[in-house]
Amino acid sequence: MAKPVTQFICSACGSIHKKWSGRCDNCGEWNTIAEEAPLSAGPGKSLGAVKGRAMALTDLTSEETPPPRQSSGLAELDRVLGGGLVAASACLVGGDPGIGKSTLLLQAAASFARMGLKVIYVSGEEATAQVRMRAQRLGLADASVKLAAETNLRDILTTLDAERPDLAIIDSVQTMWLDTVESAPGSVSQVRAAAHELVTFAKKRGVAVMLVGHVTKDGQIAGPRVVEHMVDTVLYFEGERGHQFRILRSVKNRFGPADEIGVFEMTGAGLAEVPNPSALFLSDRDTPAPGSVVFAGIEGTRPVLVEIQALVAPSSLSQPRRAVVGWDSGRLSMILAVLEARVGISFQGLDVYLNIAGGMRISEPAADLAVAAALLSAREDAAIPPNCVVFGELSLSGALRPVSQAENRLKEARKLGFSQAIAPEGCKTGDGAGMELKAMADLTRFVGDIFGAA
Repeated sequence: MAKPVTQFICSACGSIHKKWSGRCDNCGEWNTIAEEAPLSAGPGKSLGAVKGRAMALTDLTSEETPPPRQSSGLAELDRVLGGGLVAASACLVGGDPGIGKSTLLLQAAASFARMGLKVIYVSGEEATAQVRMRAQRLGLADASVKLAAETNLRDILTTLDAERPDLAIIDSVQTMWLDTVESAPGSVSQVRAAAHELVTFAKKRGVAVMLVGHVTKDGQIAGPRVVEHMVDTVLYFEGERGHQFRILRSVKNRFGPADEIGVFEMTGAGLAEVPNPSALFLSDRDTPAPGSVVFAGIEGTRPVLVEIQALVAPSSLSQPRRAVVGWDSGRLSMILAVLEARVGISFQGLDVYLNIAGGMRISEPAADLAVAAALLSAREDAAIPPNCVVFGELSLSGALRPVSQAENRLKEARKLGFSQAIAPEGCKTGDGAGMELKAMADLTRFVGDIFGAA
């Protein structure tokens, strides 16, 4: 009998190594390689001569009824899920420790239960008494949610198979233990096997499953990336500890749009929905000062206005600081290079600090022009008009590229009292939402019109 071949798998990127080493050659992470037995019995194995059943094939013109959805009663959660909870779906929720994942899912469980669903909440990290105390503090004690504290996955699946709930919440998948896998809970093997068993159970029994996943120091869900491919929906719960805002972001959704966000506010009574996040992000905005620019962005299908803050100060270091919060540091370096190469404005010898107010994170390139405006405003000590919003993508040639959904951005800005907008030429703005629109072709014209002889 052939001896099973042992593999060494990196928990950060999933690459396979022949032997253990302290550093992964593929992703460069340290202390992420762990020993794991292969899933197959050994080399040379095949399916043999036994045939399987024939598959039923359909064509692209076939029509199927879309999966039914169950509303949670929380509009922000339904938005991120694509309209509601789909039966027999598997959802993975990740987030930093203490950000409010358990609070969010407990409120979601109570809300689904009040809408008539049978919900079971299984905690592998807390006792049922702790979950019950949190429910009483949040005013959810009257919801008909069944609780259990267990880590043995065999016992959990047996209970779920007997109860047949509509929704099962597992908090968290890293604490689950499968007795057929010879490794400790939280290891790559255990996480992968537990996720596979739970997703398979959801599909076979028609039970929607929500899994909580721990995250690494880089903010990615811990464990092999294959777990994210197993599930139907991957949600990240984001936010800064110093801010009361919490953002539930969809990065994968087989039943709805990805990159959709739901905004919540952390209060003493739990997470409260924020139907108008733009007003909340700008509510604490002080008197407009140099370096402050309002960006009209799009998150998923929702227009969101946020404040971009920049600070430029003389540096005493040989290499000035470049500190960024809520945006890509590489894109900041690109914009600084374009400003110097195309407009002749240098930031050499200057420390540059960039912050997205409210703990928001922005990834779309439409924020390039707003960031450039904030940097120039801080450097020249000239404030942008308080009733003006800015958006546009910046190319390496210094030209401004049109962005999508410009009309929706302008409508949202108009709704919040803004009357001016600076945008690239060629944007489909419709009637401009009744705003005074300044269309710019390139960065040189923008600098000349807004900041004069900068």
